[in-house]
Amino acid sequence: MGLDSVGALEIHEILSKLGPTDTAAACCLNKRLRDCAVDESIWSKFCSDELDLSSPQDPLGNPTPTFKALATLRKGASEDEIRSLEKSLKVKLPLPTRLLYRFCNGQDLKREKVSGHLLGSPLGLIGGYSFYNHLVNVYLLPLHLVIRETKRIVHQLGFSRKYILVASSTYGQKIFFFNCDDGQLSVGTRNLANDHEMIPCVPKELIRLVPDFGGSQQQDAMLLWLEEHGHRLHGGVIRLREEGEIRGINLFPEKAPHCSIAITNGVKVRASAVLVPEFSNLQDESEKFYFSYSMRMSLLPEGCCIYGMSFASCQLYWRHLIFRANDIVVDDINGEAVIGKFPLLRPGEEEFVYESCTPLSSSGSVEGCFTFVPGRLADPKGDPFDVELARFPLQLPDYIF
Repeated sequence: MGLDSVGALEIHEILSKLGPTDTAAACCLNKRLRDCAVDESIWSKFCSDELDLSSPQDPLGNPTPTFKALATLRKGASEDEIRSLEKSLKVKLPLPTRLLYRFCNGQDLKREKVSGHLLGSPLGLIGGYSFYNHLVNVYLLPLHLVIRETKRIVHQLGFSRKYILVASSTYGQKIFFFNCDDGQLSVGTRNLANDHEMIPCVPKELIRLVPDFGGSQQQDAMLLWLEEHGHRLHGGVIRLREEGEIRGINLFPEKAPHCSIAITNGVKVRASAVLVPEFSNLQDESEKFYFSYSMRMSLLPEGCCIYGMSFASCQLYWRHLIFRANDIVVDDINGEAVIGKFPLLRPGEEEFVYESCTPLSSSGSVEGCFTFVPGRLADPKGDPFDVELARFPLQLPDYIF
């Protein structure tokens, strides 16, 4: 029995049982499935089941007219729009990037759609991270903004005309430039304005702007970058994470080998790091690379278990962190609390997230331990105990997002 013989009600019932992810995938198969999948009642059910929403809201909790997700990906650009960019900026886009823009013309992230949030927009396709008061979320620019921002920033900095600005965080702390001549994608460092300093985002050896005799396809950094990003999302290496009242793509790795996991006496600690290129300084040999690290602590359902005794809570008192660069200890930190807090962990509660930053002269690592007391600091139920922070890497990655 073919799809054409299946009635609309039956398709509606099937899609409603698939769930949001599979329904979105079904939309890509053919027009009939796509037309059925946009039905408001389907997404009302998904939002009720997945998000416990009884009325439509945007990511900030503001009322919206529909349960369907806020669409940010734009339709593909026309050949005329691409030619207009090339003429305006006096560049020639490599074929892979040209095809990418024909498929999707960046993102539509008007600030009024998600107004009131410090990130400007939390819905950047590339995602981001936060530590202290530094908040970054990177989105893909549509062609009309590529033209405007390239003229404004690249020409202001005195760059060669071969560069175009293709991705940026909402307020421009983090900027990605595409080289139309060699097909490389780079991101600016803290020395971008003064010295045009940038870091390549994709391994150079993977870029092929001319097909070889072996039949290998053309690949530039934009295509490779987005493919790798998609692989990491699909594989769960990076995921959506709540940032206050909203959810966005978070770039802190969630899987080994870039994320460490250790469980001690029922306390689970996960930790990983990302390079922060916009704060890195390649001219400073002692503090060349800037990293942000994220440590997530939670208590297993069975609670805190010590010498066969179980406790319903435990509270952090002390931290001991060892930082290495090239396997040499460069910092050894002992002190009370983490970012001034003494998290109290209970079974079933959300992870306590501790994010900070450090500069290093090279790739390195962090390890150490946290001291907890069973019960509460004000009412300890036993002796303090150490919880392992397993070693995790702080390294210059092959791909930078």
